[in-house]
Amino acid sequence: MAKTLQLKFNTVAGKNVLLTVDNPRSNLTAPEVVAAMQEIITSAVFGKDGFPLSEAVSAKIIERNATEIV
Repeated sequence: MAKTLQLKFNTVAGKNVLLTVDNPRSNLTAPEVVAAMQEIITSAVFGKDGFPLSEAVSAKIIERNATEIV
């Protein structure tokens, strides 16, 4: 089963930005994720259309199963 941590942010212009992390640690806690998201915003490394991230909106772990047929 593949797992992905999906982090959703807004920019100062109101645009949505999704960042994903493959194979996140299984014992992540909400405070750790919130702190990491705040660090991402503070670092100003990511943005969209020249606008920096301004707000952490949500975080979730997505689990996917794939079954090879052919």
